[in-house]
Amino acid sequence: MDIHIITLFPKFFESPTETGILGRAVTDGLVRLHYYSLANFKEAPNKRVDDVPYGGGAGMLLRPEPVARAIEAAKTAAPDAPVVHFTPRGKRLTQHATEMLKQRHTSLILLCGRYEGIDERVLETFVDYHFCVGDAVLSGGEFPALLLIDALTRLLPGVLGNDDSPEEESFSKRLGRKKEYPHYTRPEVWRGKSVPETLLSGHHKNIDAWRKNRLS
Repeated sequence: MDIHIITLFPKFFESPTETGILGRAVTDGLVRLHYYSLANFKEAPNKRVDDVPYGGGAGMLLRPEPVARAIEAAKTAAPDAPVVHFTPRGKRLTQHATEMLKQRHTSLILLCGRYEGIDERVLETFVDYHFCVGDAVLSGGEFPALLLIDALTRLLPGVLGNDDSPEEESFSKRLGRKKEYPHYTRPEVWRGKSVPETLLSGHHKNIDAWRKNRLS
């Protein structure tokens, strides 16, 4: 999958995308990340990428032209890629939504806002999906963008050690979109607390029933 990221801060993504499962997926070419720094799309060298909002109010807005130019550059590389924007006004980003994006698209353009956001005219012109990751105010769209990148990467074949793993995780279709059951590992007894006997029985039907009864 190709993911095109429009941001003021490309370096924000360096450490997370070089580490762990996501880092291996990038190294193996299963996920290809392309960055578009808004600073490179200014209307002129002396122009800012942000400005004060009409009507007054605190904070700054990203100007429409640099954002539009960055999106158009990404669209040149990936003409069929939808533009994804992160905003409290968007739909909740769920596992189901992540699966939908993975099934429908082979590339995405992630638009990361900053400050008070982005001029509405750009959003009306270019954006295909608006997503929200929760009822909290973040410093920028880079945080939810990274969340989506990680969630998408886990769904790609060859990323996890077992391709069935995404089907048995919280919010997966196989688990009825419910939260996963509790897990236990060695030792069998830890500080006086024991692993449930059913999980030690080796009786797969009973184990499956135990796990199913503990989905929430």
